[in-house]
Amino acid sequence: MVEISADAAVVGGGLGGVAAALALLRAGRTVILTEEHDWLGGQLTSQAVPPDEPSWVEQFGVTASYRALREGIRRYYRDHYPLTERARAQRELNPGAGHVSRLCHEPRVAVAVIEAMLAPYRGSGRLRVLQPYRPVGAEVDGDRVTSVRLAHRDHDADQVVLHASYVLDATETGELLPLTGAEYVTGFESQSETGEPSAPAEAQPLNMQAVSVCFAVDHVDGDHTIDRPASYDFWRAYEPPFWGDKLLSWRCPNPRTLAIMERSFTPNPDDDPQLVQADQRVNPGDANLWTFRRIAARRNFTQGAYASDIALVNWPMIDYLEGPVIDVPDADRHLAAARELSLSVLYWLQTEAPRHDGGTGYPSLRLRGDVTGGADGLAQAPYIRESRRVRALTTVTEQDLSVAIRGDKGAVSYHDSVGVGMYRIDLHPSTGGDNYIDVACSPFEIPLGALIPQRMTNLLPACKNIGTTHITNGAYRLHPVEWNVGEAAGALAAFCLDQATTPHAVHADGRLLADYQHRLVRDGVEPRWPDVTGY
Repeated sequence: MVEISADAAVVGGGLGGVAAALALLRAGRTVILTEEHDWLGGQLTSQAVPPDEPSWVEQFGVTASYRALREGIRRYYRDHYPLTERARAQRELNPGAGHVSRLCHEPRVAVAVIEAMLAPYRGSGRLRVLQPYRPVGAEVDGDRVTSVRLAHRDHDADQVVLHASYVLDATETGELLPLTGAEYVTGFESQSETGEPSAPAEAQPLNMQAVSVCFAVDHVDGDHTIDRPASYDFWRAYEPPFWGDKLLSWRCPNPRTLAIMERSFTPNPDDDPQLVQADQRVNPGDANLWTFRRIAARRNFTQGAYASDIALVNWPMIDYLEGPVIDVPDADRHLAAARELSLSVLYWLQTEAPRHDGGTGYPSLRLRGDVTGGADGLAQAPYIRESRRVRALTTVTEQDLSVAIRGDKGAVSYHDSVGVGMYRIDLHPSTGGDNYIDVACSPFEIPLGALIPQRMTNLLPACKNIGTTHITNGAYRLHPVEWNVGEAAGALAAFCLDQATTPHAVHADGRLLADYQHRLVRDGVEPRWPDVTGY
Protein backbone atom coordinates (compact mmCIF):
# COMPACT_ATOMS: atom_id res chain seq x y z
CA MET A 1 0.00 0.00 0.00
CA VAL A 2 1.37 3.38 -1.05
CA GLU A 3 1.99 5.87 1.79
CA ILE A 4 2.29 9.62 1.17
CA SER A 5 3.12 12.45 3.55
CA ALA A 6 2.62 16.21 3.47
CA ASP A 7 2.09 19.10 5.86
CA ALA A 8 -1.65 18.91 5.25
CA ALA A 9 -4.09 16.50 3.63
CA VAL A 10 -7.20 18.08 2.14
CA VAL A 11 -9.71 15.30 1.55
CA GLY A 12 -12.32 16.47 -0.93
CA GLY A 13 -11.69 18.65 -3.97
CA GLY A 14 -14.83 20.77 -4.06
CA LEU A 15 -14.78 24.53 -3.66
CA GLY A 16 -13.89 24.33 0.04
CA GLY A 17 -11.11 21.83 -0.64
CA VAL A 18 -9.59 23.85 -3.48
CA ALA A 19 -9.69 27.04 -1.39
CA ALA A 20 -8.13 25.25 1.59
CA ALA A 21 -5.36 23.84 -0.56
CA LEU A 22 -4.62 27.24 -2.09
CA ALA A 23 -4.44 28.90 1.34
CA LEU A 24 -1.96 26.29 2.57
CA LEU A 25 0.10 26.50 -0.61
CA ARG A 26 0.27 30.30 -0.50
CA ALA A 27 1.66 29.91 3.03
CA GLY A 28 4.47 27.70 1.71
CA ARG A 29 3.11 24.35 2.87
CA THR A 30 2.99 20.98 1.10
CA VAL A 31 -0.47 19.61 0.38
CA ILE A 32 -2.17 16.43 -0.76
CA LEU A 33 -5.57 17.19 -2.29
CA THR A 34 -7.95 14.32 -3.05
CA GLU A 35 -11.19 14.12 -5.01
CA GLU A 36 -13.44 11.18 -5.89
CA HIS A 37 -14.86 12.67 -9.10
CA ASP A 38 -13.20 13.51 -12.41
CA TRP A 39 -13.37 17.27 -11.92
CA LEU A 40 -12.24 19.50 -9.08
CA GLY A 41 -14.75 22.12 -8.01
CA GLY A 42 -17.63 20.21 -6.44
CA GLN A 43 -20.95 22.02 -6.62
CA LEU A 44 -19.62 24.41 -9.27
CA THR A 45 -18.37 21.68 -11.63
CA SER A 46 -19.02 17.97 -11.02
CA GLN A 47 -22.42 18.85 -9.51
CA ALA A 48 -22.98 21.42 -12.31
CA VAL A 49 -24.63 24.14 -10.21
CA PRO A 50 -24.06 27.78 -11.26
CA PRO A 51 -22.91 29.91 -8.33
CA ASP A 52 -25.50 31.15 -5.86
CA GLU A 53 -24.09 34.43 -4.59
CA PRO A 54 -25.07 37.57 -2.65
CA SER A 55 -26.54 40.54 -4.44
CA TRP A 56 -23.40 42.63 -3.83
CA VAL A 57 -20.93 40.03 -5.12
CA GLU A 58 -19.46 42.37 -7.73
CA GLN A 59 -18.56 44.92 -5.04
CA PHE A 60 -17.85 43.06 -1.79
CA GLY A 61 -18.79 40.06 0.34
CA VAL A 62 -16.40 37.40 -1.03
CA THR A 63 -12.71 36.67 -0.57
CA ALA A 64 -10.05 37.93 -2.98
CA SER A 65 -9.26 34.39 -4.13
CA TYR A 66 -12.93 33.64 -4.83
CA ARG A 67 -13.09 36.88 -6.80
CA ALA A 68 -10.03 35.69 -8.73
CA LEU A 69 -11.91 32.49 -9.59
CA ARG A 70 -14.89 34.50 -10.85
CA GLU A 71 -12.75 36.87 -12.90
CA GLY A 72 -10.75 33.92 -14.22
CA ILE A 73 -13.96 32.41 -15.57
CA ARG A 74 -14.85 35.64 -17.36
CA ARG A 75 -11.32 35.98 -18.71
CA TYR A 76 -11.42 32.39 -20.01
CA TYR A 77 -14.54 33.19 -22.00
CA ARG A 78 -12.98 36.36 -23.40
CA ASP A 79 -9.76 34.53 -24.32
CA HIS A 80 -11.23 31.35 -25.80
CA TYR A 81 -14.89 31.80 -26.79
CA PRO A 82 -16.43 33.57 -29.81
CA LEU A 83 -18.22 36.24 -27.81
CA THR A 84 -19.94 39.09 -29.57
CA GLU A 85 -18.10 42.38 -29.24
CA ARG A 86 -20.97 43.66 -27.11
CA ALA A 87 -20.68 40.71 -24.71
CA ARG A 88 -16.89 40.90 -24.66
CA ALA A 89 -17.05 44.55 -23.61
CA GLN A 90 -19.43 43.84 -20.74
CA ARG A 91 -17.49 44.29 -17.49
CA GLU A 92 -19.78 41.96 -15.54
CA LEU A 93 -20.05 39.35 -18.28
CA ASN A 94 -22.68 36.72 -17.54
CA PRO A 95 -22.09 34.08 -20.26
CA GLY A 96 -25.33 32.21 -19.60
CA ALA A 97 -27.44 35.25 -18.71
CA GLY A 98 -29.16 33.09 -16.14
CA HIS A 99 -31.41 34.76 -13.60
CA VAL A 100 -30.03 32.86 -10.60
CA SER A 101 -26.54 34.37 -10.71
CA ARG A 102 -24.52 37.19 -12.19
CA LEU A 103 -22.08 34.54 -13.42
CA CYS A 104 -23.86 31.57 -14.99
CA HIS A 105 -21.39 29.51 -17.02
CA GLU A 106 -20.52 26.06 -18.30
CA PRO A 107 -18.95 23.82 -15.61
CA ARG A 108 -15.93 22.89 -17.71
CA VAL A 109 -14.76 26.52 -17.77
CA ALA A 110 -14.59 26.58 -13.97
CA VAL A 111 -12.61 23.32 -14.08
CA ALA A 112 -10.07 24.94 -16.39
CA VAL A 113 -9.71 28.00 -14.17
CA ILE A 114 -9.36 25.95 -10.98
CA GLU A 115 -6.70 23.80 -12.63
CA ALA A 116 -4.86 26.95 -13.70
CA MET A 117 -4.96 28.31 -10.15
CA LEU A 118 -3.39 25.09 -8.85
CA ALA A 119 -0.96 24.53 -11.74
CA PRO A 120 2.11 26.40 -10.35
CA TYR A 121 1.96 24.38 -7.14
CA ARG A 122 1.68 21.09 -9.01
CA GLY A 123 4.69 22.13 -11.06
CA SER A 124 6.74 22.96 -7.97
CA GLY A 125 5.90 19.60 -6.41
CA ARG A 126 4.30 21.11 -3.31
CA LEU A 127 0.83 19.96 -4.38
CA ARG A 128 -0.14 16.40 -5.19
CA VAL A 129 -3.68 15.75 -6.42
CA LEU A 130 -5.12 12.25 -6.12
CA GLN A 131 -8.11 11.56 -8.38
CA PRO A 132 -10.44 9.73 -8.32
CA TYR A 133 -9.96 8.64 -4.71
CA ARG A 134 -12.41 8.53 -1.80
CA PRO A 135 -11.74 8.15 1.94
CA VAL A 136 -12.47 4.69 3.36
CA GLY A 137 -10.66 4.64 6.70
CA ALA A 138 -8.61 6.56 9.24
CA GLU A 139 -6.27 5.93 12.16
CA VAL A 140 -6.67 8.03 15.27
CA ASP A 141 -4.51 8.40 18.36
CA GLY A 142 -6.69 9.89 21.06
CA ASP A 143 -7.95 13.22 19.72
CA ARG A 144 -5.53 13.30 16.79
CA VAL A 145 -5.85 11.87 13.27
CA THR A 146 -2.64 10.06 12.35
CA SER A 147 -3.56 8.84 8.86
CA VAL A 148 -6.34 8.64 6.31
CA ARG A 149 -6.81 5.70 3.95
CA LEU A 150 -8.15 6.27 0.44
CA ALA A 151 -9.43 3.83 -2.17
CA HIS A 152 -9.60 4.40 -5.91
CA ARG A 153 -13.19 5.06 -6.96
CA ASP A 154 -13.11 2.42 -9.69
CA HIS A 155 -10.60 -0.08 -8.25
CA ASP A 156 -11.15 -0.55 -4.54
CA ALA A 157 -7.98 -2.60 -4.11
CA ASP A 158 -5.90 0.41 -5.21
CA GLN A 159 -5.43 2.17 -1.86
CA VAL A 160 -3.26 4.98 -0.52
CA VAL A 161 -2.49 6.05 3.05
CA LEU A 162 -2.01 9.75 3.79
CA HIS A 163 0.02 11.10 6.71
CA ALA A 164 -0.21 14.80 7.56
CA SER A 165 0.07 17.14 10.50
CA TYR A 166 -3.38 18.52 9.67
CA VAL A 167 -6.29 16.77 8.00
CA LEU A 168 -9.04 18.88 6.45
CA ASP A 169 -12.41 17.29 5.72
CA ALA A 170 -13.61 19.01 2.57
CA THR A 171 -15.82 16.13 1.41
CA GLU A 172 -19.35 16.96 0.34
CA THR A 173 -20.92 14.87 3.11
CA GLY A 174 -18.38 15.11 5.94
CA GLU A 175 -17.03 11.62 5.27
CA LEU A 176 -14.10 11.93 7.67
CA LEU A 177 -16.28 12.69 10.68
CA PRO A 178 -17.51 9.11 11.22
CA LEU A 179 -14.24 7.61 9.95
CA THR A 180 -12.27 9.46 12.65
CA GLY A 181 -14.86 9.16 15.41
CA ALA A 182 -15.40 12.92 15.53
CA GLU A 183 -18.67 14.01 17.10
CA TYR A 184 -21.20 15.24 14.56
CA VAL A 185 -24.89 15.76 13.90
CA THR A 186 -27.14 15.07 10.92
CA GLY A 187 -30.59 16.24 9.92
CA PHE A 188 -32.92 18.39 11.96
CA GLU A 189 -31.95 19.29 15.54
CA SER A 190 -34.70 19.69 18.12
CA GLN A 191 -35.98 23.06 19.26
CA SER A 192 -34.99 22.22 22.83
CA GLU A 193 -31.37 21.88 21.67
CA THR A 194 -31.08 24.93 19.41
CA GLY A 195 -33.95 27.21 20.40
CA GLU A 196 -34.70 27.77 16.72
CA PRO A 197 -38.30 28.76 15.99
CA SER A 198 -38.38 26.68 12.79
CA ALA A 199 -37.03 23.52 14.47
CA PRO A 200 -39.25 20.55 15.44
CA ALA A 201 -39.97 19.46 19.00
CA GLU A 202 -37.87 16.31 18.58
CA ALA A 203 -34.63 15.78 16.68
CA GLN A 204 -34.95 14.16 13.24
CA PRO A 205 -31.45 12.97 12.30
CA LEU A 206 -32.55 11.42 8.99
CA ASN A 207 -34.58 14.43 7.90
CA MET A 208 -32.26 16.12 5.41
CA GLN A 209 -32.61 18.40 2.42
CA ALA A 210 -33.26 16.70 -0.90
CA VAL A 211 -30.34 15.87 -3.16
CA SER A 212 -30.64 16.64 -6.87
CA VAL A 213 -28.87 15.24 -9.91
CA CYS A 214 -28.59 18.11 -12.36
CA PHE A 215 -28.29 17.94 -16.13
CA ALA A 216 -27.89 20.28 -19.09
CA VAL A 217 -30.07 20.52 -22.19
CA ASP A 218 -30.28 22.53 -25.35
CA HIS A 219 -33.09 22.74 -27.93
CA VAL A 220 -32.15 21.93 -31.51
CA ASP A 221 -33.79 20.40 -34.58
CA GLY A 222 -34.60 16.70 -34.50
CA ASP A 223 -36.05 14.18 -32.08
CA HIS A 224 -33.64 13.60 -29.19
CA THR A 225 -35.99 11.65 -26.93
CA ILE A 226 -34.11 9.33 -24.58
CA ASP A 227 -35.15 5.77 -23.80
CA ARG A 228 -38.04 5.56 -21.36
CA PRO A 229 -36.48 5.24 -17.86
CA ALA A 230 -37.34 2.03 -16.00
CA SER A 231 -38.95 3.90 -13.10
CA TYR A 232 -40.76 6.47 -15.22
CA ASP A 233 -44.26 5.28 -14.29
CA PHE A 234 -43.43 5.66 -10.59
CA TRP A 235 -42.15 9.20 -10.97
CA ARG A 236 -44.91 10.18 -13.41
CA ALA A 237 -47.49 9.38 -10.70
CA TYR A 238 -45.47 10.73 -7.76
CA GLU A 239 -47.19 13.55 -5.84
CA PRO A 240 -45.76 14.98 -2.61
CA PRO A 241 -48.64 15.94 -0.30
CA PHE A 242 -47.67 19.62 -0.20
CA TRP A 243 -46.78 20.00 -3.90
CA GLY A 244 -50.15 21.04 -5.30
CA ASP A 245 -49.79 18.70 -8.27
CA LYS A 246 -47.64 15.82 -9.43
CA LEU A 247 -43.89 16.31 -9.03
CA LEU A 248 -43.58 16.11 -12.82
CA SER A 249 -45.58 19.23 -13.60
CA TRP A 250 -45.10 22.95 -13.97
CA ARG A 251 -46.84 23.55 -10.63
CA CYS A 252 -45.15 23.52 -7.22
CA PRO A 253 -44.93 25.61 -4.04
CA ASN A 254 -43.38 29.06 -4.12
CA PRO A 255 -40.37 28.62 -1.79
CA ARG A 256 -40.92 31.95 -0.04
CA THR A 257 -44.71 31.94 0.32
CA LEU A 258 -45.58 28.22 -0.11
CA ALA A 259 -48.47 29.27 -2.38
CA ILE A 260 -48.83 26.96 -5.36
CA MET A 261 -47.44 28.64 -8.47
CA GLU A 262 -47.07 27.65 -12.09
CA ARG A 263 -43.77 28.17 -13.82
CA SER A 264 -43.30 28.73 -17.52
CA PHE A 265 -40.92 27.01 -19.89
CA THR A 266 -39.86 28.68 -23.13
CA PRO A 267 -36.77 27.20 -24.80
CA ASN A 268 -34.57 29.74 -26.57
CA PRO A 269 -36.51 32.93 -25.88
CA ASP A 270 -35.31 35.80 -27.98
CA ASP A 271 -34.27 37.81 -24.93
CA ASP A 272 -31.39 40.24 -24.63
CA PRO A 273 -28.82 38.64 -22.29
CA GLN A 274 -27.52 42.02 -21.16
CA LEU A 275 -30.95 43.01 -19.84
CA VAL A 276 -31.15 40.06 -17.44
CA GLN A 277 -31.31 41.27 -13.85
CA ALA A 278 -29.77 38.58 -11.65
CA ASP A 279 -30.58 39.94 -8.21
CA GLN A 280 -32.35 37.66 -5.77
CA ARG A 281 -33.29 40.62 -3.56
CA VAL A 282 -35.92 41.57 -6.13
CA ASN A 283 -36.49 38.45 -8.20
CA PRO A 284 -35.66 34.79 -7.48
CA GLY A 285 -35.49 34.32 -11.24
CA ASP A 286 -37.36 31.03 -11.44
CA ALA A 287 -40.51 32.11 -13.34
CA ASN A 288 -39.20 30.80 -16.69
CA LEU A 289 -37.27 27.63 -15.95
CA TRP A 290 -35.29 27.85 -19.21
CA THR A 291 -33.58 31.10 -18.25
CA PHE A 292 -33.50 30.37 -14.49
CA ARG A 293 -30.15 28.58 -14.59
CA ARG A 294 -29.19 29.07 -18.23
CA ILE A 295 -25.43 28.56 -18.58
CA ALA A 296 -24.90 29.58 -22.23
CA ALA A 297 -26.97 32.33 -23.87
CA ARG A 298 -26.56 31.95 -27.62
CA ARG A 299 -26.94 35.70 -28.19
CA ASN A 300 -23.75 36.28 -26.15
CA PHE A 301 -21.82 34.47 -28.89
CA THR A 302 -21.24 35.20 -32.56
CA GLN A 303 -23.95 34.16 -34.99
CA GLY A 304 -24.03 30.39 -35.42
CA ALA A 305 -21.49 29.58 -32.69
CA TYR A 306 -24.25 28.12 -30.49
CA ALA A 307 -27.28 26.60 -32.21
CA SER A 308 -29.16 26.94 -28.94
CA ASP A 309 -28.92 28.25 -25.44
CA ILE A 310 -27.84 25.67 -22.86
CA ALA A 311 -30.02 25.42 -19.77
CA LEU A 312 -28.95 23.74 -16.55
CA VAL A 313 -31.79 21.75 -15.00
CA ASN A 314 -31.68 22.27 -11.26
CA TRP A 315 -35.41 22.70 -10.93
CA PRO A 316 -37.91 21.77 -8.20
CA MET A 317 -39.05 18.54 -9.89
CA ILE A 318 -35.60 16.92 -9.65
CA ASP A 319 -35.42 17.19 -5.83
CA TYR A 320 -35.25 13.60 -4.53
CA LEU A 321 -37.42 13.16 -1.41
CA GLU A 322 -37.60 9.40 -0.96
CA GLY A 323 -34.73 9.05 1.52
CA PRO A 324 -31.43 10.48 2.75
CA VAL A 325 -28.05 9.49 1.34
CA ILE A 326 -26.06 9.95 4.58
CA ASP A 327 -25.74 7.41 7.41
CA VAL A 328 -28.22 4.95 5.90
CA PRO A 329 -27.47 1.42 4.61
CA ASP A 330 -29.24 2.00 1.29
CA ALA A 331 -27.57 5.27 0.31
CA ASP A 332 -26.45 3.86 -3.05
CA ARG A 333 -30.02 2.84 -3.87
CA HIS A 334 -31.26 6.35 -3.15
CA LEU A 335 -28.49 7.92 -5.21
CA ALA A 336 -29.36 5.65 -8.14
CA ALA A 337 -33.04 6.51 -7.75
CA ALA A 338 -32.21 10.23 -7.75
CA ARG A 339 -30.49 9.76 -11.11
CA GLU A 340 -33.56 7.86 -12.37
CA LEU A 341 -35.76 10.75 -11.26
CA SER A 342 -33.70 13.22 -13.28
CA LEU A 343 -33.84 11.02 -16.38
CA SER A 344 -37.59 10.67 -15.85
CA VAL A 345 -37.94 14.45 -15.69
CA LEU A 346 -36.07 14.73 -18.97
CA TYR A 347 -38.25 12.05 -20.59
CA TRP A 348 -41.37 13.84 -19.33
CA LEU A 349 -40.09 17.12 -20.75
CA GLN A 350 -39.48 15.47 -24.12
CA THR A 351 -42.75 13.51 -24.34
CA GLU A 352 -45.52 14.69 -22.02
CA ALA A 353 -44.83 18.14 -20.62
CA PRO A 354 -47.72 20.51 -21.41
CA ARG A 355 -46.68 23.12 -23.92
CA HIS A 356 -48.05 26.61 -23.71
CA ASP A 357 -49.07 26.38 -27.36
CA GLY A 358 -51.43 23.54 -26.43
CA GLY A 359 -49.21 20.66 -27.50
CA THR A 360 -47.26 18.19 -25.38
CA GLY A 361 -43.59 17.39 -25.12
CA TYR A 362 -40.38 18.97 -26.39
CA PRO A 363 -38.64 16.17 -28.34
CA SER A 364 -36.08 18.69 -29.61
CA LEU A 365 -34.60 18.96 -26.11
CA ARG A 366 -31.16 17.35 -26.27
CA LEU A 367 -29.30 16.03 -23.24
CA ARG A 368 -25.83 17.63 -23.09
CA GLY A 369 -23.76 15.12 -21.15
CA ASP A 370 -20.69 16.55 -22.85
CA VAL A 371 -21.32 19.75 -20.87
CA THR A 372 -21.63 18.07 -17.46
CA GLY A 373 -19.20 15.17 -17.95
CA GLY A 374 -21.39 12.40 -16.53
CA ALA A 375 -21.25 8.97 -18.12
CA ASP A 376 -25.08 8.76 -18.26
CA GLY A 377 -25.49 12.30 -19.55
CA LEU A 378 -26.24 13.78 -16.14
CA ALA A 379 -23.92 15.62 -13.75
CA GLN A 380 -21.02 13.54 -12.49
CA ALA A 381 -22.12 13.93 -8.89
CA PRO A 382 -25.37 14.63 -7.04
CA TYR A 383 -25.90 18.14 -5.74
CA ILE A 384 -25.49 17.69 -1.98
CA ARG A 385 -27.19 20.48 -0.05
CA GLU A 386 -26.67 19.14 3.46
CA SER A 387 -23.70 17.38 5.03
CA ARG A 388 -22.85 15.80 8.32
CA ARG A 389 -21.98 18.72 10.59
CA VAL A 390 -19.23 18.67 13.19
CA ARG A 391 -19.97 19.33 16.85
CA ALA A 392 -18.02 22.56 16.99
CA LEU A 393 -17.00 25.12 19.59
CA THR A 394 -19.66 27.44 18.10
CA THR A 395 -22.96 26.49 16.51
CA VAL A 396 -24.70 29.08 14.35
CA THR A 397 -28.49 29.05 14.85
CA GLU A 398 -31.51 30.55 13.11
CA GLN A 399 -31.86 33.29 15.68
CA ASP A 400 -28.33 34.46 14.84
CA LEU A 401 -29.34 35.21 11.23
CA SER A 402 -33.08 35.59 10.76
CA VAL A 403 -34.28 39.05 9.74
CA ALA A 404 -37.57 38.33 11.49
CA ILE A 405 -35.72 37.81 14.77
CA ARG A 406 -32.73 40.13 14.43
CA GLY A 407 -34.56 43.00 12.75
CA ASP A 408 -32.37 46.01 12.03
CA LYS A 409 -29.60 44.73 14.31
CA GLY A 410 -28.28 42.51 11.53
CA ALA A 411 -26.76 39.09 12.09
CA VAL A 412 -24.73 38.35 15.21
CA SER A 413 -21.19 39.72 14.95
CA TYR A 414 -18.40 37.42 16.15
CA HIS A 415 -15.12 38.52 17.68
CA ASP A 416 -13.52 35.54 15.92
CA SER A 417 -14.95 36.20 12.44
CA VAL A 418 -13.01 34.57 9.60
CA GLY A 419 -15.17 35.74 6.73
CA VAL A 420 -18.64 36.69 5.58
CA GLY A 421 -21.53 35.30 3.59
CA MET A 422 -25.06 36.04 2.52
CA TYR A 423 -27.89 33.91 1.25
CA ARG A 424 -31.46 33.42 2.37
CA ILE A 425 -31.99 30.52 4.77
CA ASP A 426 -33.08 28.37 1.84
CA LEU A 427 -34.05 24.78 2.66
CA HIS A 428 -35.47 22.62 -0.09
CA PRO A 429 -38.16 20.02 0.66
CA SER A 430 -36.74 17.27 2.81
CA THR A 431 -36.65 13.52 3.25
CA GLY A 432 -38.77 13.96 6.39
CA GLY A 433 -41.70 15.38 4.43
CA ASP A 434 -41.09 19.08 5.08
CA ASN A 435 -42.02 21.71 2.53
CA TYR A 436 -39.61 24.54 1.73
CA ILE A 437 -38.29 26.49 4.69
CA ASP A 438 -37.21 29.85 3.30
CA VAL A 439 -36.37 32.61 5.76
CA ALA A 440 -35.08 36.11 5.09
CA CYS A 441 -31.49 36.32 6.30
CA SER A 442 -29.14 39.07 7.42
CA PRO A 443 -25.65 39.31 5.92
CA PHE A 444 -23.62 37.14 8.31
CA GLU A 445 -20.13 36.39 9.52
CA ILE A 446 -18.37 33.02 9.77
CA PRO A 447 -17.14 32.41 13.33
CA LEU A 448 -13.85 30.58 13.74
CA GLY A 449 -15.47 28.54 16.51
CA ALA A 450 -17.73 26.90 13.91
CA LEU A 451 -14.60 25.51 12.18
CA ILE A 452 -13.08 23.89 15.26
CA PRO A 453 -14.31 20.50 16.52
CA GLN A 454 -15.09 20.29 20.21
CA ARG A 455 -12.54 17.52 20.71
CA MET A 456 -10.37 16.65 17.69
CA THR A 457 -7.14 18.65 17.58
CA ASN A 458 -5.88 18.35 14.00
CA LEU A 459 -9.08 17.66 12.05
CA LEU A 460 -10.74 20.72 10.51
CA PRO A 461 -14.02 20.94 8.58
CA ALA A 462 -13.59 22.77 5.28
CA CYS A 463 -16.86 22.43 3.40
CA LYS A 464 -20.55 22.30 4.44
CA ASN A 465 -19.65 20.28 7.55
CA ILE A 466 -19.04 23.20 9.94
CA GLY A 467 -20.95 24.09 13.11
CA THR A 468 -24.27 25.10 11.61
CA THR A 469 -27.70 23.57 12.14
CA HIS A 470 -30.05 21.97 9.64
CA ILE A 471 -31.62 25.42 9.29
CA THR A 472 -28.59 27.70 9.11
CA ASN A 473 -26.81 25.30 6.78
CA GLY A 474 -29.40 26.56 4.29
CA ALA A 475 -27.58 29.91 4.27
CA TYR A 476 -23.98 28.73 4.79
CA ARG A 477 -23.98 26.02 2.09
CA LEU A 478 -23.57 28.15 -1.04
CA HIS A 479 -20.55 28.56 -3.28
CA PRO A 480 -18.73 31.66 -1.93
CA VAL A 481 -19.34 30.70 1.71
CA GLU A 482 -18.00 27.20 1.18
CA TRP A 483 -14.93 28.70 -0.50
CA ASN A 484 -14.42 31.13 2.40
CA VAL A 485 -14.79 28.30 4.94
CA GLY A 486 -12.18 26.23 3.11
CA GLU A 487 -9.82 29.18 2.77
CA ALA A 488 -10.11 29.99 6.48
CA ALA A 489 -9.54 26.34 7.46
CA GLY A 490 -6.47 26.04 5.24
CA ALA A 491 -5.06 29.31 6.54
CA LEU A 492 -5.69 28.14 10.12
CA ALA A 493 -3.77 24.91 9.57
CA ALA A 494 -0.87 26.83 8.02
CA PHE A 495 -0.89 29.37 10.87
CA CYS A 496 -0.83 26.61 13.49
CA LEU A 497 2.10 24.92 11.77
CA ASP A 498 3.99 28.21 11.60
CA GLN A 499 3.33 29.06 15.25
CA ALA A 500 3.62 25.50 16.63
CA THR A 501 0.19 25.91 18.16
CA THR A 502 -3.29 24.38 17.82
CA PRO A 503 -6.66 25.58 16.51
CA HIS A 504 -8.11 25.49 20.02
CA ALA A 505 -5.27 27.69 21.29
CA VAL A 506 -5.80 30.19 18.47
CA HIS A 507 -9.46 30.39 19.36
CA ALA A 508 -8.75 30.90 23.07
CA ASP A 509 -5.77 33.28 22.88
CA GLY A 510 -6.59 36.85 21.88
CA ARG A 511 -3.12 37.58 20.54
CA LEU A 512 -2.93 34.45 18.41
CA LEU A 513 -6.46 35.04 17.12
CA ALA A 514 -5.62 38.62 16.14
CA ASP A 515 -2.46 37.49 14.32
CA TYR A 516 -4.39 34.80 12.45
CA GLN A 517 -7.19 37.21 11.50
CA HIS A 518 -4.59 39.72 10.31
CA ARG A 519 -3.20 37.08 7.94
CA LEU A 520 -6.69 36.43 6.59
CA VAL A 521 -7.28 40.12 5.94
CA ARG A 522 -3.86 40.44 4.33
CA ASP A 523 -4.84 37.64 1.95
CA GLY A 524 -8.12 39.30 1.01
CA VAL A 525 -10.65 37.77 3.40
CA GLU A 526 -13.37 40.22 4.45
CA PRO A 527 -14.25 39.71 8.14
CA ARG A 528 -17.13 42.23 8.31
CA TRP A 529 -19.94 43.55 6.14
CA PRO A 530 -20.50 47.20 5.34
CA ASP A 531 -23.92 48.57 6.25
CA VAL A 532 -26.24 46.47 4.06
CA THR A 533 -29.67 44.99 4.74
CA GLY A 534 -30.66 41.36 4.38
CA TYR A 535 -33.38 39.91 2.20
